[in-house]
Amino acid sequence: MPPRRRTTFPRTLIVALVGATILAAALLTPPAAHGQQTVTWRAHPPAAHGFDSIALADAVARADTLAPPLTSLLVARGDTTVAEIYFDGMTPTQGANLKSASKSVLSALTGIAIEQGHLDGLHQPIGAFFPDLLADQPRKQRITIRNLLTQQAGLESTSFGNYGAWVTSTNWVANALQRPMEDHPGGEMIYSTGNTHLLGVILANATGQPLRTFAQEELFDPLGTTIRSWQQDPQGYYFGGNNMALTPRGLLRFGQLYLNRGTFDGQRVLPADWVDLSWRTYVRSTYRDHQYGYLWFTHTFGGEAVAFAWGHGGQYVFVVPALDLVVAMTSSLSNRPAGSDGHNRRLVRLLSEHIIPAAQGAGRGALWAPPRSFVGW
Repeated sequence: MPPRRRTTFPRTLIVALVGATILAAALLTPPAAHGQQTVTWRAHPPAAHGFDSIALADAVARADTLAPPLTSLLVARGDTTVAEIYFDGMTPTQGANLKSASKSVLSALTGIAIEQGHLDGLHQPIGAFFPDLLADQPRKQRITIRNLLTQQAGLESTSFGNYGAWVTSTNWVANALQRPMEDHPGGEMIYSTGNTHLLGVILANATGQPLRTFAQEELFDPLGTTIRSWQQDPQGYYFGGNNMALTPRGLLRFGQLYLNRGTFDGQRVLPADWVDLSWRTYVRSTYRDHQYGYLWFTHTFGGEAVAFAWGHGGQYVFVVPALDLVVAMTSSLSNRPAGSDGHNRRLVRLLSEHIIPAAQGAGRGALWAPPRSFVGW
């Protein structure tokens, strides 16, 4: 069921926490003059779910200083949302552009497509999907589905300095495939949104339906959420791995699906082994000190193993299995005051220095007992 929103007032913090007097007092303090704020606190006392309420209040206060660009912060223990805060006029029903965090959505859709028999498996070559574009190019024909998932296609990147020329081209698929090979398939990680767009086109052709339709019916309908918008390329293919919008609650539920190892509300959505496979380390990021699985990043933050989907400008969903914790954050792509260049780093510090310690419990002496163990870290 969707979380109950109690009340909304601009520039005012409203708290509905049973048995959390200190946290309530902290949040009822008038906020600093940052962006317009809307706050919804779920009626679940954080202490009842193993949180240090004082530390969680500190985390909320810190989040307030990051808005804007920060537009939402949602914190959940398992299936229970204990904190849900919106900033700068953001609302629970408004879509947020996930940017490259939607690459992790492509990973989920790939797992579903393999399970349903639309794809032969991870090692299926992509050549048959692009017979005309890859004619007489055997090296590129041998790129596999797995190579696209791990960003090891070997093709020159369409991202970073090449991004503008790529998305202004008349055919994104042809442009991505015509790029030179900088490494062999399965070689070094070359991060490229072109790889995930190729994967999205493959999924559309393999399933015989638009990628948005497949994603909505097979992934987001079971989560009880709706894709708000999704950009299409000049040929009408939905943008694989970029410019998809979900509500912050939808992003949180996507993280909870992975926390629950592919099930949501008792229904299996992903193959049973897909989460563990997705979070194993196959390559290391060549531009950040992170590990990379199947379009998911992993790292240690605050002493805990964390898997996360990450999008440009500060779009994140963090999953911390040992703490049964999911944290979603969204940020404005337009309202970015001076000094926002370090916004991503500050969001990671918010997680590692404030939210994770709060989730570990009061005094850090009685840490939250992990409900399960994960493999592949």
